[in-house]
Amino acid sequence: MAEKFSTWDPVDELKTEEDMALYLDACLVDDPGDGSLIRAALNDISRARGMSQLARDTGISREGLYRALGADGNPEFATVLKVIKALGLRLHAEPAHTQS
Repeated sequence: MAEKFSTWDPVDELKTEEDMALYLDACLVDDPGDGSLIRAALNDISRARGMSQLARDTGISREGLYRALGADGNPEFATVLKVIKALGLRLHAEPAHTQS
């Protein structure tokens, strides 16, 4: 009997606001510097929450959100901030290295 595999989708694991915040935080830390991981995380969180409601909350069309947050997207920083705010999340900054 052949094994069957399904594609893992992080959306299935993003059930609570805490899950979403921790996921975005981890992606902020691990992003390679081009924003790709942050964009992907925002896409996942947006899909988990519901893209239609997010479109209403941000004033950006659903199609515009899919384009901006999709694999080939390159959203403006203002768009990223609108999405984060509409998702009820906050960016967090702290020193990368503590001084000894």
